[in-house]
Amino acid sequence: MRPYSGSASDASPSAGAASDPPPSRSPARHFAMTDSLSAYWRFYWAVADTQVTRWLPREPGRVLDLSSPEFRGAARAVASGHDVVALLPSADMRLRRPLTLVNGHAPAPRRQPPGRLRQVVGDTTFLSGFASDVFDSVIADNRILSRHLATEASLGEIARVLRPGGRTLICVDSVVLGMALLAEQDCWPELSFAPSADVLLVPWPDGSITRCFTAEQVAELLTDAGLEPEWIKPRTVLSASTVEMMLPGDSRALNKLVEMELKAAESDDYVGVHLIASARKPTPTR
Repeated sequence: MRPYSGSASDASPSAGAASDPPPSRSPARHFAMTDSLSAYWRFYWAVADTQVTRWLPREPGRVLDLSSPEFRGAARAVASGHDVVALLPSADMRLRRPLTLVNGHAPAPRRQPPGRLRQVVGDTTFLSGFASDVFDSVIADNRILSRHLATEASLGEIARVLRPGGRTLICVDSVVLGMALLAEQDCWPELSFAPSADVLLVPWPDGSITRCFTAEQVAELLTDAGLEPEWIKPRTVLSASTVEMMLPGDSRALNKLVEMELKAAESDDYVGVHLIASARKPTPTR
């Protein structure tokens, strides 16, 4: 596959065309570039925030967060009483300070005193700095395992550091998003093989490479790593056009849309650009 090379619509307007409207972002690139100020992405992160909060164990425990500083899962886990180790890619990066109100949502009520947060610099692919069976939960959200092209190795490490009975929450790019990006880059030969490919690697608009998955492939990877899948589903099923039509006209629409999303029964991975999955490390039988 060839890297993304852009098009005339991506070029910056000349000085003589200053009055022209800025070029519109293509549908696939809209999903590939996470603009936190757009209506859809405000909705997306509100859904992700609520999903993580509901997934976290009720009893305080030890959590490893691999999701990078842009993701708010670590802050939610600390607020819920968990002791969190956040693995950072470099020493100059720090987790963002959580806001009092996030996307119109009040902070989750605390069931117990907040936990502790430790920020550690390390490799999120090979967790060699951690002993085996030490974490109650591992959060690998924010597409981190799609950016780790050797996803099998990463899941193997997650399974290793989880204690028996511990759980992991992961998020990956779906084949739907990968195929849309391939089509926009005119990668038609690659696109024809994409649905049946064992491994689908897709050039990203920023020049990086991402690995995309079907729900069946995610289940297989989790099982091969020694984990038991609990569920796999799209992060969101509501279309961007629906979200962007409803949000600007109603200040209360965000909460309604999030609740609608969480109650959606649809679980076909072909309607979502990202997949999330929960899995458990089995407890040895005596």
